[in-house]
Amino acid sequence: MNQKNLDTEIWAVADLLRGDFKQSEFGKIILPFTVLRRLECVLEPTREAVLEQYEAIRN
Repeated sequence: MNQKNLDTEIWAVADLLRGDFKQSEFGKIILPFTVLRRLECVLEPTREAVLEQYEAIRN
């Protein structure tokens, strides 16, 4: 995939994800997703243990 096609694909996905939000509202979307991703990265080493504990408690 060349650079032009990649740019087009990225913007198409961004438009799809953005939905009805105006450009001035992007910060309301980007910041929460950034925080969630960072939290996911921090918790990743314990993910399997947490899921196992969840299954044990759930059953």
